[in-house]
Amino acid sequence: MSQWKDPVTVRREKVWRIARPIAAVLLSVALVAIAMIGAVRYVLSHFVYPVDPEDNTPIQVVIPSGSSASRIASILYNVRGQDEPGLIVSTASFKVYVDFTGRANALKAGTYVLSRNMTIPEIVNILCAGNEARRVTRFTIPEGYTAQEIAQALFEAGILEDQEEFLALCKDGTLLSVGYLDQLINTTDRRYALEGYLFPDTYEVYEDATPADILKKMLNRFAVVFTEEDAERARALNLTTDQVVALASMIEKEAAAAEDFARVSAVFHNRLRQGMPLESCATLSYTLGVKKYTFSETEMAAVSPYNTYRNKGLPVGPICNPGRAAIQAALYPEETYLSDGYLYFCNMNPKQTNRLAFSRTYEEHRRNVVKYSPFWE
Repeated sequence: MSQWKDPVTVRREKVWRIARPIAAVLLSVALVAIAMIGAVRYVLSHFVYPVDPEDNTPIQVVIPSGSSASRIASILYNVRGQDEPGLIVSTASFKVYVDFTGRANALKAGTYVLSRNMTIPEIVNILCAGNEARRVTRFTIPEGYTAQEIAQALFEAGILEDQEEFLALCKDGTLLSVGYLDQLINTTDRRYALEGYLFPDTYEVYEDATPADILKKMLNRFAVVFTEEDAERARALNLTTDQVVALASMIEKEAAAAEDFARVSAVFHNRLRQGMPLESCATLSYTLGVKKYTFSETEMAAVSPYNTYRNKGLPVGPICNPGRAAIQAALYPEETYLSDGYLYFCNMNPKQTNRLAFSRTYEEHRRNVVKYSPFWE
């Protein structure tokens, strides 16, 4: 016996049988659309939208020769620090893009200037266009060179076209904001504001580096080498950092043998404690611009804030650029020579040894001078 249905129900079932396939199609279309929107958003966020649309700060990137797409992606991502998005949102996005576009093997080594408001396609276009790597040159500055000697060495090596701009920057001190140096140095009456802080070392710079680029590199190196522990030790000695560097520069010039560095330091510390003039020939050489072992009374009376024969205390600033050993000696003088009260030293026979002869008293010092001075000519 068939079940009776009212006409309204029959009509509804008929309409549903017709509408159900259509609804299924529409639902499928909607789901596909949602998926497509998500995919588009993913593509936009990973390949079109930059890391930061507002940040156009230039960032220099060096792509070494032979770098794979994966290596380049890592360089671009980590350019601001490990695991912090730099120029791309992810390494995977970059690799997918260059693989998909067939450009993975077209990326070229070189030095590039990019920014975080660039998209991956823009970055890839630049890397594929190529940029010849800037050539690098290396130079070494020995311990004890003055600013003028550094300028001369760089000029002779072809790194500086002329020395004037380099020395002008050394003189005016506009670069002292590098690191923390502007807080340490009193530039009044100094020949070169940067003297003492151009740390002697081996450096690599671009062949087109400016004098300012070179000086900043050297100043930054000093800021790394002279540690907070060194600054604390200076304070314990009741010295400023600038005074320590000035003392180290004198030690660098007076002592040639490593064993004598801390002993020379002890002599100078003892003289400072007793209020005696330091009477350093090295400061007189810097004052007069000459290099020799003996000076006349007239020369020793030269008026200059660097002349420690005429003036008590440390010179107005460093007389050269000391190395780490000299700085260490200035901070840690030889304890035995310090406690035994050594106040004098002089050269021995320079043709036989680079050691110095030390003495406690002036009489002993005079005997050493009489003994060794014939060899100083």
